[in-house]
Order: sequence, then structure tokens, then C-alpha cells
Amino acid sequence: MVAFSAGATEAAAVPEVVRLTRARTAGRRGIGWITDGHHSYNESVRKVYRDPVRLARLGRPRLLPTPGVALTQLYKLRDGFRITAVYVRHRFGREPEQPHTVRVERRQGVLRDRLNCLTRKTHAFAKRERTWSALVGVSLFEHNWLRPHPALREPAADLPARRRYRPRTPAMVMGLSEHVWGWDEFLSRRVCQCP
Repeated sequence: MVAFSAGATEAAAVPEVVRLTRARTAGRRGIGWITDGHHSYNESVRKVYRDPVRLARLGRPRLLPTPGVALTQLYKLRDGFRITAVYVRHRFGREPEQPHTVRVERRQGVLRDRLNCLTRKTHAFAKRERTWSALVGVSLFEHNWLRPHPALREPAADLPARRRYRPRTPAMVMGLSEHVWGWDEFLSRRVCQCP
């Protein structure tokens, strides 16, 4: 997860998420977006992913879509609480090979499962934006650095008796870490306070 935003509605949170995502990914180049069918994604992606291109000598440069940006939206039809159909609508840019949001929805389900402030009928609230950001940030760090995933394990011969697989975290798979972190390492690690 690259960026998240807390807002009263989805329409209020989407512009901030799109802005932060562009600032944090691919050197601000265009990327492919796959979202739900909310109209605010179409508006925000088109607005944020524009670059000035000077076509004439005089006047302001013209804003053209950033090369590589794309948007595909999934619309779910429901009958009560049951999903009856899922439609894929490609809006613009290059069409993705896998247009479904299963991984993102699974990650959101894990967040709801692990953070009490996201469950219904709870007494654990995150009323301030700083509290919300800290909770989600720690949960994402735990998911990517502290928790080995069974699907990422690799076979190894140099393990203790009766162990055939070495546990790995997503951070290990991406080459960001060489071992599974622990809470003590996370809490005692010095972080540079750069301006």
C-alpha cells in the first residue's frame, strides 16, 4: 500500500490518495490504476496526472495526460448483501492484464481484522488523523516486515530438523531485508529525522 487517507466520505479521501500516490511512485510517472466504480477516481486521476507540455512559444504550456497513466474501474452489482455481477470498465490508458482488485480487498480485510478502530460496534476509536495514520502505518509495517507469509516461503536444505521451508516476509522478497524483523528490532531502530 503506497498511500492512504481518512475522510468523511470516499469522495473526500480520493484526491489526497491520488496526490500522495503520484508523489511516491515511479518518479511521478504515470501508473495504472484499478479502482472501484466511484466517480471521484476518474476525476482525480485525470486532474493529478497531467504534465505541462509547451506546444507553442507564447502563453501557458498545455496540460496533457502523463504518459503511462491508466484507469480501470470495477462495478459490483448487488442484490441485498450478495454480489450478483462484476463489470469491468476501462476508462483510459493501457488496459491491464488482471483488472481485479482481490489483493487490495484482501489487504483491507486484514486491516479490518487487525485494527479494532475499523470494526463495527467498537469502543476503540481513532478520532484524530495522527492516531489513524499511526495505526494503519504500524499495521502495514507489521504485515510487510514482521509477519512471514506462507505463500512466500522458500525451500531450504540448511534448516533445523524437520523444517523444509524458510519463512519470508514481503520485505525479504523485495530485497529490503535479509531476515524477519521482530518488534524489539522495530522499536529500537534509530530513524533519521531528515528535514
